[in-house]
Amino acid sequence: MKTNRNYPLLLASQFLSAFGVQAVLFVILGQLTFQHKAGLITQKNLGIANALYACLLYLPYVGFAPLAGFLNDRFPKTRWLLGGNLISLVGVGIAALSLLGHPFWQAIGYFIVGLGACIFSPAKYGILPEILPRENLVKANGTIEMLTLVAILSGVMGGNAMIDKLPAWICYAILALVFSVGLVLTLFMAKTPFKPDVHLHSSAREFFQHFKNVMRAPRIAKMLLGTAIFWACGATLKMNFQAWGLSTLQMSNNVQIGLLNLWLVVGIVIGSVLAGQLHRVGDLRWTQRYGWSLAGLILLLGLVGHQTHHTILVLVLILAGTCGGLFLIPLNAGLQAETDQTKLGKTIAVQNFVNNLAMLSGGGFIYLATNLDSTPSGNFLILAALVATVVCWLKIPVFQKAKI
Repeated sequence: MKTNRNYPLLLASQFLSAFGVQAVLFVILGQLTFQHKAGLITQKNLGIANALYACLLYLPYVGFAPLAGFLNDRFPKTRWLLGGNLISLVGVGIAALSLLGHPFWQAIGYFIVGLGACIFSPAKYGILPEILPRENLVKANGTIEMLTLVAILSGVMGGNAMIDKLPAWICYAILALVFSVGLVLTLFMAKTPFKPDVHLHSSAREFFQHFKNVMRAPRIAKMLLGTAIFWACGATLKMNFQAWGLSTLQMSNNVQIGLLNLWLVVGIVIGSVLAGQLHRVGDLRWTQRYGWSLAGLILLLGLVGHQTHHTILVLVLILAGTCGGLFLIPLNAGLQAETDQTKLGKTIAVQNFVNNLAMLSGGGFIYLATNLDSTPSGNFLILAALVATVVCWLKIPVFQKAKI
C-alpha cells in the first residue's frame, strides 16, 4: 500500500508534537520558579499562573472541538498533521517574544501551541483506518497511546531540565526545532483521502446532537462523568505541583518538581495494567471504591510536609496514580464496548470534549482557590473532598444496551 510509509512518519511526528506541547509549558513555568526563588513573585502568583497557562492549552480543545473535527474530515488528515505542527511552531515563536520583556507573549504563544495540538489530535487517530489494515488498528492505537504517554513524560522532564540548565532563548530554539522536524516529517507523508461534501454546520450539528444522546443514556453518561473526574484530578494535581513543591516540600529546582508528575504517571501505568488483569469489560462494581481510595490518597498529599520522608512521598504519589488507573481503565473500556460501534468515533469525540472541559474546570478550581488564599496543601484537601463527594453520586446503573 502506498500509504504504508505514513505510519512510521506519523509515529515520529506524533511523538515530537506531544513532547513539544508539554516541554513548552514547563519551559514557561520553569522561569516562574526562578522568579519565585528570587522573591519577584509570590506563591499566590505562582498558583494563578499555573492555572492560567494550563487553561490556555485546554481552551482550544473545548472551544474548537467541532471545528477541528470538521477540518480533519473535510481535508486530508496529512495536511492537518502538518498544519497542527505549523501552528504550534508559530506559537513557540510568539512565546519567544516574551524574552524582549513582555511576558504576555508567552500566554498568547502557548494558546496558539494548544490550538495546533487541538488540530493535530483528531488527525493522528482518524488517519489510522486510512493508512493501515483493519486487523492492525488495535495495535496501532495502543502504540500511539504509549508513545503519547512517553512523549508527555519526556516533555515534562525535558522542559524542566532545559530551563534549569539553559538560557530561555536556547530552550525556545530547541522547541522550534522539535516542531520543525515534526512538520518536515509530515511533508513526506502520502496524501490521504478527504470528503469535500462535509460542511461545518452539519458536522457541528452532528457533534452536539450526539452529545445530547450520550447524556440521555444513564450508564454511558455516568461512565463519561467518571472519566471526567479522573482527568480533572490529574490536571489539578499537575497545576498544583509547582507551588506545592516549592512552598511545602521546599524543592530546589524544576527537575525535582517534574519528578512529582513522573511518579504519579508511573502509578497510573501500574493501575492500568492491574485493571486489565482484575476486571472484565463492563465490570464497574469497584469504580466507587477506587474513586474513594483516590480521594483518600489526595488527602494524604495535602497532609505531607517537607519533613516527610521522600520514600513515603513517592509511595503516596504512585498509589494515587495506581488508584487513578484502576478507576479510569474499566470506565474507558466500558464506554467503548457499550456504545453503538457505528458511532464509536463520535462518542470518543464527545468524551474528549468532556474530559478537556473537566481539565479546564480543574484550572478554574486552582485559580479560584488560590485567589481565596488557599495554600497548595489546602488545594489538595479541598480536591479530595470534592472527589469523594462526586464519587458518592457515581453509582453506575446496571448494563442495558445503549442506543446512542
